Amino acid sequence: MANELIEVVNPATEQVIGSVKANTAAEVDTAVRAAHAAFPGWAATPLAERAAIGRRIAEGVAARRDELAELITAEMGSPISFSTRVQASLPVAVASGIVDLVDGGYDFSEEIGNSLVLREPIGVVGAITPWNYPLHQVVAKVVPALVAGCTVVLKPSEVTPLTAEAFAEIVRAAGVPEGVFHLVHGFGPTVGEAIVSHPLVDMISFTGSTAAGRRISAVGAETVKRVSLELGGKSANIILDDADLAAAAKQAIAHCFINSGQTCTARTRVLIPAQLHDEFVSLLTDVAAKYTPGDPTDPATRVGPMVTKAQQERVKSYIQQGIDEGATLAIGGADTPAETPVGYYVRPTVFANVRNDMVIAQEEIFGPVLAVLPYADEDEAVAIANDSIYGLSGSVYSADADRALAVARRMRTGQVDINGGAFNPVAPFGGYKQSGNGREMGLHGLEEFTELKAIQR
Repeated sequence: MANELIEVVNPATEQVIGSVKANTAAEVDTAVRAAHAAFPGWAATPLAERAAIGRRIAEGVAARRDELAELITAEMGSPISFSTRVQASLPVAVASGIVDLVDGGYDFSEEIGNSLVLREPIGVVGAITPWNYPLHQVVAKVVPALVAGCTVVLKPSEVTPLTAEAFAEIVRAAGVPEGVFHLVHGFGPTVGEAIVSHPLVDMISFTGSTAAGRRISAVGAETVKRVSLELGGKSANIILDDADLAAAAKQAIAHCFINSGQTCTARTRVLIPAQLHDEFVSLLTDVAAKYTPGDPTDPATRVGPMVTKAQQERVKSYIQQGIDEGATLAIGGADTPAETPVGYYVRPTVFANVRNDMVIAQEEIFGPVLAVLPYADEDEAVAIANDSIYGLSGSVYSADADRALAVARRMRTGQVDINGGAFNPVAPFGGYKQSGNGREMGLHGLEEFTELKAIQR
């Protein structure tokens, strides 16, 4: 049906809080053609002017931070403290980091011998973003694409379209010219497919599931367009035998349960020396007990609901599968939390004595579920960490920074934190293996939206 209504459901209350009209494939075609027509003029706009607009977008997001945080919490259930501190604040740092590069003198060109090497905007970008970070992922694609000189057609997740609508208002207020930015709504098989298959779209930047990424790669190959993918993860957290176990346990739970576990970089596998396994599980259980599911609008809440009923059921089924596989249930379980009878909640769960061949150790669950795997020695820890189709993130804890760095170097993953190293919004972000390709944020994220041209003189 043309322009069917997409209803937005608050996952904590199960009530409809808004709606948007789904676009059609024909409307996608109109948007893409308009972006294609606007591209030459936008690409020719002085870099300083494009960067100034990027700066105004960052400032616009900052000015509406609290409003955006509340909207994100209402749309997808992220606890309000996390929505304010991360969901609506990190995008400002990401956008500002891109603009700071240009203001610092980066000009998309370099001399190599007798060649002038130029980075030129790739063209029309189809940006397809997920529901778990509905503002951050949009900003991480749209702002560098615009600054690079590309035009953009954005399709946000149909689960969280209201945040994208608010962002579109900010883009318009920042002075982006007509035709340069377009927002379309809809579902993957129709609107997403129309963007990916369109011959006038030069690049797809996608964040989402690995299954969807495979489909996008296949469809994009038909027109040989660039496809940049940020996909799933099953990140390993290696605890070495000299680590501060109490501190590591606290951070292990925090990094696994971040955004209620709905984070692609969540460290959902903890690897611990076998002789320390029981002690560490006890510490983890004590910390996890403090993560009580609750109202995401309460600043004290650490774990909100899953984004949809389907996601709730998916996570619960994985928890049951872990029980059926024989892992030790240290805390949590597959039953719905008694304290939250309304809303799509699950019980934060820790499994002990997990083997790496178990489903809960191999598949991305996307909920507050932690698997603890014992290992014999450092070599086995690295082998277990790398024995995954994914390679998005990871971490190492050790009292010896050099030893931790040596282990981090051996991990086949796009990001590694040592002893809780802080997230860097201008460092390259992306994955190895089936966690995707390409990079976002900072210089590498900006250059992702460019083509290289060598002019010999």
